[in-house]
Parts: sequence; structure tokens; C-alpha cells
Amino acid sequence: MTAIHDLPPIRVRGARENNLRDVDVDIPKHRLTVVTGVSGSGKSSLVFDVLAAESGRQLNATFSAFAQTRLPDYGEPDADALENLPAVIVVDQRRITGGPRSTVGTATDIGARMRLLFSRVATPPAGHSPAYGFNDPAGMCPACQGLGVAAAIDVGELVDADRSLAEGAITFPPFAPGQWLWKAYARSGFFDPAKPVRDYTPAERDLLLYTPAKTVAPPAGMDAVGTAYEGLIPRFTRLYLNREPESFKGAQRAAFERIVTRGRCPECAGTRLAAPARAARVGGLSIADANALPIDDLLAFVRGLHHPEVAPLLRALLGHLQRMVDLGLGYLSLDRATSTLSGGEAQRVKTARHLGSALTDMLYVFDEPTVGLHPRDVHRLGAMLRALRDRGNTVVVVEHDPAIMAIADHCVDMGPGAGAAGGRVCYTGPFDGLRRAYTPTGAGLRAARPARSRPRTPTGWIAITHARTNNLRDVSVRVPRGVLTAVTGVAGSGKSSLIHGHLPVAEPGTVVIDQRPIRGSRRSSPATYTGLLDTVRTAFARATGRPAGLFSPNSTGGCPACEGSGVIYTDLAFMDGVATRCEACEGRRFTEEAQRHTLDGRSIADVLEMNAEEARGLFTRGAARAVLDRLCDVGLGYVPLGRPLTTLSGGERQRLKLAAELADPGRTLVLDEPTTGLHLADTARLLGLVDRLVDGGATVVVIEHDLDVVAAADWVIDVGPEAGRGGGRVVFTGTPEELAARGDTHTAEHLRRHRSGR
Repeated sequence: MTAIHDLPPIRVRGARENNLRDVDVDIPKHRLTVVTGVSGSGKSSLVFDVLAAESGRQLNATFSAFAQTRLPDYGEPDADALENLPAVIVVDQRRITGGPRSTVGTATDIGARMRLLFSRVATPPAGHSPAYGFNDPAGMCPACQGLGVAAAIDVGELVDADRSLAEGAITFPPFAPGQWLWKAYARSGFFDPAKPVRDYTPAERDLLLYTPAKTVAPPAGMDAVGTAYEGLIPRFTRLYLNREPESFKGAQRAAFERIVTRGRCPECAGTRLAAPARAARVGGLSIADANALPIDDLLAFVRGLHHPEVAPLLRALLGHLQRMVDLGLGYLSLDRATSTLSGGEAQRVKTARHLGSALTDMLYVFDEPTVGLHPRDVHRLGAMLRALRDRGNTVVVVEHDPAIMAIADHCVDMGPGAGAAGGRVCYTGPFDGLRRAYTPTGAGLRAARPARSRPRTPTGWIAITHARTNNLRDVSVRVPRGVLTAVTGVAGSGKSSLIHGHLPVAEPGTVVIDQRPIRGSRRSSPATYTGLLDTVRTAFARATGRPAGLFSPNSTGGCPACEGSGVIYTDLAFMDGVATRCEACEGRRFTEEAQRHTLDGRSIADVLEMNAEEARGLFTRGAARAVLDRLCDVGLGYVPLGRPLTTLSGGERQRLKLAAELADPGRTLVLDEPTTGLHLADTARLLGLVDRLVDGGATVVVIEHDLDVVAAADWVIDVGPEAGRGGGRVVFTGTPEELAARGDTHTAEHLRRHRSGR
């Protein structure tokens, strides 16, 4: 048998995807390889756009043409050769899809095993396994169809009684004046379209709102829509009430969320399950009770069960639960909706699922798996990655955390810079060599850890009192003004509940800068979000004498073939849509006329293809330069100005929001894990930026696990001591120096190690 060290490596030759510059690199098989480098250096291009994409493309090519239409579409990467590729499994931070019925239990094997357990040993029995599941008619609550929520229509929001039908009394956009559904009422012959709804008789109001379908017939010749008359409430209920808000866009979504109120289903109390499933018990708990337990507690519950007839099932269940705990997810419950998970939580849920797989000789690719993890849990994650490797798999991790770099068998450092200044392999080899390398990563590993020897003095205090959101236990705490405060604690301890849930109430005007998607369409970009495009097109108009609209892809300058988007979207109905580059403008978004007019030799298309660092050479002063400087200050100097916002990572979105907020300093800002996706060098730059904000009069509160940020803070609020029910208390307040000296918390322990260099 071939020894592991004799296995031929994965060979990449001449990779030119995105900013990669003819990259040649070997990735050893059956090893843990960590790929490092500053943001925008080419890490993701190498790992995801070359390795993972080509492996996925070749694997998909083995299926039938019909099957391929249902699989992800991987383009062939720009590379001379890729050899010895295993089949790939990508474990990234994308949210777990599945809609409102998707929970932690359904997204893992745990939910299925719990249903099987109850179907075998519960008393009184409810039936086979499906009878314990809310996604099957046999087990779902009939009142809420297994969703756990009851939706109700606020009639006062749906109908503005001060208006007439002609004036838009029905406030949901599909019923706006002139629309097909509006005609069903305004031209039915039952109502005077010019009469305010407030002046309707009781009979008219009942007819407008509540008449069931097919119970009345409009006057002859007045059936405006060709269907039976139906009251507004029954029609809205049938067409819209049970849809999710996410299924609507723009004004419709805003109107839907205003009109429809949602609350816990009174029939099943939000458990989603039918009465027989709720009545069946194992060890004194129903399956609804078990699903609601934190996984830590559920693990203890399952350990206490003694049913020899299902012993193999219990062993498998214990293994799955233990992996969730080992990955720092013990605070989650099986009934937690996957839509509420952060990117890091979603990735760790997927990791736990893959750790139970019996497959070997696979290529596992991870995208910054330490995101959202407290240092206490990072070593557990490292053990999981090594366990995958030891089962005979090749594991490649894109990561910034030195603790994960340190356990790697092999390191690949990309750079040296971002964008055009990166795209090269600067170092390959063991971690010890990386620490000595003359690269930004090597310099960051050797650099002295930052610490604030003289904390700033607060200018006042913001009082949060009796906070009880989620797992918080009647917490009262003071947040200092005019300084940098780090809020710490293990994942699930209650940090976000405390700050997001209560600081904006205690301090109106607080700006929360998180990693949630930015509202906007596929046309939105850093240039449009920051207002830079307005300034740039004005500069082009002034220099060329042409109207400013000519230099906007969303106006007269946009390519008519793709409507200024640069791509042609093809809707394939029940299959995933396809986006292809527009051949008319070659993906540049603008007409030939718009591209003929230049500013200092650059067209508007050229400018939007530049990143912020490059554009600073063109715009050396004024409002445009100020925006570009802010983008560079937050570590986004490598991002193309015209890049769609939908392609940005969570960390990039957050830093873009921060760049926009820098234009209005002096307020109270909350940053939620701002070091996500940041290289060691970029973290130092971020801290410098935060210091300038605080020195300029801002109050900055950072929810963070990064110990460099904690050590550089003026004040620390540590929440815990554990996660879920074991947390929800403030276990320390004071300076980082005091936390390291006398703190008895997980953060204190790791801060002491950090300060000592261990």
C-alpha cells in the first residue's frame, strides 16, 4: 500500500483566476493545509474558485445531462493544469437554506434520529417516525401547518379608512389603483370608488372586507376581473397570508410586514407539532420538550436513557450531539430556525454533519471556520479538523487565526498585498517557517501583541437595567461613554442579546454595524452604497460636458442589452437561474458612447473596475478621495468599486457599513465581530481606525472574540460564564489589565495566555 507521504499532491499549475498570477502550488494529500494572507490576496480565489470549482465541475460532469441541470454550475477555472484532485466538500459560511421549516434538527441527522427514538420507545405512542415531525402531515400542527406561528391581518393597516378606493384605500401594492386586483373592488358595482371607506355603511364594509368567495354576484356587466367576487380579507388570506416576508421584495415586503402580525401558534404553543406527538413521552419529556433543550442539556438527557432495544440508535445520537458540543454549539437547540444562525454557526452545523460521514479520500474545504468562536472553543475546532484528516481526507482551510495555523501540517501564504498587489504564493511549508517568513503574515505572527497601558477615562455611563432578552438573567450593567468597550464571552453567552437588544434602547441614536446583508439589488455596489458614484459621474460630466446620467449604468449610460447590469439573467422557472456575461458590453455595463468619454484617460467603466487603492491615484482630493480613503481605512482597499454587494462576505459588508458611518463621527457605534475575515495586519489597522473614532468623540462598543481587540480596549464587559442557560450574566467588568490579573472567566484565562505569548 502507498504510504501517505508517497501520495502525489494536488498540483495547481498556471492559475490565473481573478487576481492570481500564474500560480503554481502543491497541496499535500491527507494533510491539514491552512491558506493564509491579507484580505484580497487571492486565498479564496485559489481554494474556492480553482481547487473546489474544478473538483466540483469534474464530479458533476460524471452525471447525466438532466441531473447536471439540478446541480450547481461551476465554471472552468482559468488555469493551465490541475492534477490529482479528490472529490470536494465545501463547508462555507453561507446560510443554510430550507425556508421557515428548516431548523438545526432538520439540518443535521439529529432531528431524524430523535424522531426515530420516539417512534420506538415513547409512551403513549403517536405512530411511526413521521408522526413526530412537523414537516409531515402526520406530525404537524393542523392549525399552523407545522410553522409554529399564527399570522393575523391588521385590518387598520391593510385598509386606510380615510381614503376612497380611487385614492388607494387598500394599502397592499397589488391592490393599488389601476391594478388587476383593485378592479375587483373599485369596478365591481358594489361600491362608489370616490367614497371614503370610513363612510361605508356596515353592510358595505362587511361586503368589502369579509364576504366569502362565490356568495354574491356583482351587478350585470360589472365583473371586472373575470372571477367570482371575494372579500378583501378572504382574498388576502388565500393569496398572501401564509407566505414568508422574504418572498416579497421592496415595497411589497415593507407593506406585508406592516399589515401581517405574527405570533406563537395558540394551538401548539409554537412547538409546530400535533397533539399526539406532544403527548408522547420518553424519560418524562415530549419530543417538543427535547427539541427545545440546549444541546448541552439534550446530551445529558440522552445519556440518562436506558433502552437496550435501541442501543445503536442512542450511540449514534450521542455521537452527533457530542460533535455539536465540541464545536461550541451546545447552546443551540434543535428547534432553532436555521435562518437565525450566523454564518459561523451555520458553518459549524454543517461541519458537525460532515464529521459523522464515513467517506474518506475527500477534499474538505473550510472558509474561516473560527468565525464567531471564543478562543476556548478554537482548540476543539482544531481537533475536529485533525480528526477529518486522520480519517484519510485532505483538509484545506482558509483562515486568519494563528491557533489554527499552528496546528497545520502545511501552510500556503498568499500575497504579499491585496488585489493587483497580491495573487502570488509568498511561502509554502510548515508553520514555524511561516512565522519566520518575510511576509505580512509572518510579520503579524512575530509582532508584539497590542495592549493599552493607560485606558481612557469614561466621559459618562450608559445604564442598561434588568435586561432579560433571550438567556439574560435580569442583567444590569453600565457601558462607559467616550471609550472603546469590548464585550466578550463564549458563543451563546448573551453578548449580542445584551448589546443589540438593550443598548439602542438605553442610548437612542446608537448605530449598530453588523454583518447582515445590505438592502439593495444586484446593481448595488460599493460605489453606489457609499455615494461615490454620484461624485464620480459628476466629475465625468464636468470634464466631458456630457450629462451625468450618461455615466451611470442605471441611467442613459447603461448597456441596453443587459440594462446596465453587465450580465444577462435567464429565468429557468423551477431550476436555478443562469447569469452569463453580456456580450454587447462584454460585462462592462456601459454603452460604447459612455465609454468613449474619459477622465484623465479612464472611462467610467475603467473606474468601476478599479479598487479603492487604485482609484486614489485618479481622485487625489475632494469628496471622492474622502470616500476612497474611508474604504481603505476599513480594509476594503482591494474591493472593486463596481463589485455587486451580493458577492461580499459578511465581514466585508460590515466594513462597508463602517466606511459609510465614518462620514458622520462622534456617535455611539456598535461593531459586531468586526475582525471577521481580517488578517492580522488588517486587525491592527482596524484598531487604529477605532482609536481615531474614539479620540474624535465617539463611543465604540465592540462585540468580539479577538484577543488583540480585547487587550487594546479601555473597558471589558465579560458575559457568561457559559453559553445558553449557563450564561446570561455579566461575570466581569473592568479594564483588560484587571481582567487578566484577577478575572476568573474563560476570557480571562485566554487573555493571560495571549499576553504571555502562549
